[in-house]
Amino acid sequence: MKRLILTLPLTLSLLLGACEQPQKASTDNNQTKQAAQKETDQNKSKENNSAATEDKGTSKNEAKTETKTNQATKHNTTKPQSKVNRAAVTLIETVDGDTIKVNYKGKEETVRYLLVDTPESKKPGTCVQPFAKDAAERNRQLVNSGKLTLEFEKSRTDKYGRLLAYVFVDGKSVQETLLKEGYARVAYVYEPPYKYLSTYEKAEDSAQAKHLRIWSRSGYVTNRGFVGCVAKVIKTQPSKPKVPSTPKPEPVKTNFANCTDLRRVYPNGVPSSHPAYQPKMDRDHDNYACERN
Repeated sequence: MKRLILTLPLTLSLLLGACEQPQKASTDNNQTKQAAQKETDQNKSKENNSAATEDKGTSKNEAKTETKTNQATKHNTTKPQSKVNRAAVTLIETVDGDTIKVNYKGKEETVRYLLVDTPESKKPGTCVQPFAKDAAERNRQLVNSGKLTLEFEKSRTDKYGRLLAYVFVDGKSVQETLLKEGYARVAYVYEPPYKYLSTYEKAEDSAQAKHLRIWSRSGYVTNRGFVGCVAKVIKTQPSKPKVPSTPKPEPVKTNFANCTDLRRVYPNGVPSSHPAYQPKMDRDHDNYACERN
């Protein structure tokens, strides 16, 4: 009995140890699995972060590329390169300050400058106006200085059949130059908008501010044209020096009725060479009439 009592605690201890060992092994296994799972999760997290970073960088690059593309597209949309259609012509002659004659498509055409007006010098019923000849001469200089081209608006001709055009020499506007130098005013704005109207108005304002030529006379330029005429110069012929006149000889009487009548003028008679000689008065035929014996 005593042995049994001593053996019982030992047996219980062994049994308890046997039970604790599998539980401990199970706990260790669980901890190992959890550690492995944690490591796997950490690796996946790193991979995901790396992928996310890469995707983010790619997205930024794509966004930058897209932005540049959009900007380029916007630039091209807001500032299209307009094609300028200009026709080359050959100058025939300069008519006045705002009109020329050209060879256009093999035909002689009169070209009236768009949007400008210069003083008149050849208009029927109109006097020669101040600065008209100056404007014509300046226009002649410009159109003869390079390659001449024309550019048109909606209306290509006026009621007189003249071509309405912007005129360029080597790509430089003739109208703008005439306005800027004070030879012309902006006029005949019938069908706006016009391509170069604002440019011409700025050129006109510049000349007006400087009081150049047509703007140098107060009241000369009006909305209807120009007021005033060039004073006519009366040319006087130089007076010729007076030459003293030679007195005219008295007329010679030739028609005498008889010798008595003749002798009252020519007491000694007249020879045959004299205009008053008459053969009937030369009775002795000595070629001397009415001589005294």
